[in-house]
Amino acid sequence: MSRIGKLPIEIPQGVEVNLMGDKVTVKGPKGELTKSFPGEIKIEVHDNQVLVRRPEDKRYKSFHGLTRTLVANMIEGVTKGFQKNLEIVGVGYRAALQGNKLVLQLGYSHPVEFVTPAGIEIEVPSPTKISIRGIDKEQVGALAADIRAQRVPEPYKGKGIRYEGEYVRRKVGKAGA
Repeated sequence: MSRIGKLPIEIPQGVEVNLMGDKVTVKGPKGELTKSFPGEIKIEVHDNQVLVRRPEDKRYKSFHGLTRTLVANMIEGVTKGFQKNLEIVGVGYRAALQGNKLVLQLGYSHPVEFVTPAGIEIEVPSPTKISIRGIDKEQVGALAADIRAQRVPEPYKGKGIRYEGEYVRRKVGKAGA
C-alpha cells in the first residue's frame, strides 16, 4: 500500500471539500478548484479529513499516492496559494509587465510575449525578477517552465532564465593559446 496515499489530509478552517462522482471541488478563501479522478479511486470526507482508498488491483497502485497529493495540493492552493520566482541573468536581458502581458527581452531580434492566463498573477518587482502566483500548482509550474524554456541557462556564462536559487553547473571554456 502507498505510504503517501494512506495518509489522511487535514481540511483547514474555511475550506469546503465537495465530492460529486469522480469530481472533487475544493472551495477556500483564495478561490475554487475542480479536478476529476479515476472512478475506482475512492475519496471520502470524514471528521475534517480527506481519505483516499483504492482497490487491491495493481493498475491503481500508482494512482493512490498521486490522487492524495493532488487533493492535498488543491487544499493548499485555496488556502495559501503557490508561487514560483524566476531570475534573469544576462546583459540586456529584462522583463516588463504591459497590462496583462509579460514582455521579455532575451537577446533575440524580437521581444517574447506571454499573456497571463486566468487565475495566475505575474509580478515583475525588478527587471531581472519575475514572480508567478496562483492557486493551481500545475498551472503555476507550467507557466514558469514555459517562461524558463525561452532562454534556458547556458553552462559557459550562466546567461538565461533560472528558478530562484537554481544552481547552474558552469563549464570551463576553451583554453587560450
